[in-house]
Amino acid sequence: MTNNDVPQGGFAEAGADLELVGISKRFPGFTAIEELDLTIPAGSFFALLGPSGCGKTTTLRLIAGLEEPTTGRIMIGGRDVTSTRAFQRPVNTVFQSYALFPHMSIIENVSFGLKRRGMKNAAPLAHEALRLVELDHVANRKPAQLSGGQQQRVALARAVVNRPALLLLDEPLGALDLKLRRQMQIELKDIQSEVGLTFLHVTHDQEEAMTMADTVAVMNKGRIEQMGNPQELYELPHTVFVANFLGQSNLFTGKVTSSGSDSIVVDVDGTKFEVPTDRAQRHRGLITVGVRPEKVTLHDSAPKQTAGRNVIGPGRVTDVSFSGVSTQYEITLPGHGALTVFSQNTSITSIHRDGDEVWLSWDVDHAFGLADDVETDPASRFPSDTDTSMIATQSRAKLKAELGKD
Repeated sequence: MTNNDVPQGGFAEAGADLELVGISKRFPGFTAIEELDLTIPAGSFFALLGPSGCGKTTTLRLIAGLEEPTTGRIMIGGRDVTSTRAFQRPVNTVFQSYALFPHMSIIENVSFGLKRRGMKNAAPLAHEALRLVELDHVANRKPAQLSGGQQQRVALARAVVNRPALLLLDEPLGALDLKLRRQMQIELKDIQSEVGLTFLHVTHDQEEAMTMADTVAVMNKGRIEQMGNPQELYELPHTVFVANFLGQSNLFTGKVTSSGSDSIVVDVDGTKFEVPTDRAQRHRGLITVGVRPEKVTLHDSAPKQTAGRNVIGPGRVTDVSFSGVSTQYEITLPGHGALTVFSQNTSITSIHRDGDEVWLSWDVDHAFGLADDVETDPASRFPSDTDTSMIATQSRAKLKAELGKD
């Protein structure tokens, strides 16, 4: 369904699927996207998650038609739109800045696109969209009379009213305060479920992605490191980057000393750690294994060695951070550095203090083994770019520097 196929009443039953085939984007001097292949099913809520500079916003701009790919194809609903101009694509975008017309009323803002396309029932459809975001009662107000959260919902209504096959969300909640942002996360998910459109949400906020999305793709240096449902990515990361970016992880590097059908044993500076075979990406040689901080238990004395339990210690508590529902501890262990432990605050008397000697343990089933090492340098992934534009830019900068010296 395209923007010109908007039904005369009600919202579209579902969006269209999105497929990126061999997409790359190179700018003079650097590569933003490297051979990206991605398929997003119709009607799903998909999140593209990653830090600044990973290529997620460039990917969104390519899909929207605001940039042209260096190589590859963009397919929406099975139709190749790679060469299609932005306004001709069945896509709408919701930005962090809202981009509402300040001189227009809310209803005028929402119906603007419909009127531009000559829709005779623009007003009823605009009211329907405002009812969807529970703002029809402020239809005659101006944007300046609304809160930031209300303005963001108006921007969403303005995008949804066009019945796009694909709705792009570019850090849409970044300007909101914490409480409102969490409320909007739930509302966005509810709206997506109700209208059935395909949502592609670009964000650097891990909690936001995991709260709303059916599927999350973690992006790093122009490529997708890992993709799956939020629980899968968090509980079983495949790379060091995913383990550290999606939450926190305690990581250890050691040599595999035994490998069986059920588990492998890794020697980390004399301490043996067991990891389930099906939770390890590599089963021999030097590997990196880890465990999430909330899976670790603190002990006042050395716990008894039991099957199915990893034990390490003793160590010293070097930092305590109380956050209400939990307490974060930093534990320094000889030969292992600093480890992080999250402990739920079930009793105020159970809080450990700086300098306390403690032992740590965790269930073997909570451990994971990664496909790469902590020392991996992702910055070396791309070769240096020396195309004509870059050479000219470097030469001009060098000449200016020489003239400045004189």
